[in-house]
Amino acid sequence: MGLVVDTNFFIDVEHNLRQFEQLNDFAEHGETFIAAVTVTELLMGVHLANSIEQRIKRSAFVEAILANIPVLDFDSKVARTYAEVYAHFIKPRNKSSANVHNLQIAATALAHGYAVLTSNTSDFDKVPGLKLA
Repeated sequence: MGLVVDTNFFIDVEHNLRQFEQLNDFAEHGETFIAAVTVTELLMGVHLANSIEQRIKRSAFVEAILANIPVLDFDSKVARTYAEVYAHFIKPRNKSSANVHNLQIAATALAHGYAVLTSNTSDFDKVPGLKLA
């Protein structure tokens, strides 16, 4: 059992809409992880900061996340699952505006048999077999 935390959870924490401690509310899912693509999304936020002060603050925030939450690699197991999930969404009958980064997060969770914690359910609820927390 495990829980893959979507990037939007951390954005909500940064904007004081959630608290890190809320991850404890999902302890029944087991250990908490992030997908490798989440590292990319978090670091993009650092690089897109509007000021040096914001960049320093975001960098410290992201580094604290990376120091405390294990990252699940985008390995061949996840890549195989991602190919299946992505193909599902590009078939003409299923074509949508699915966010490819969120599909990678979903594939990471599926490949490991974990749920995804997100408030952005619209990008995840159509992924076959994916459990949301």
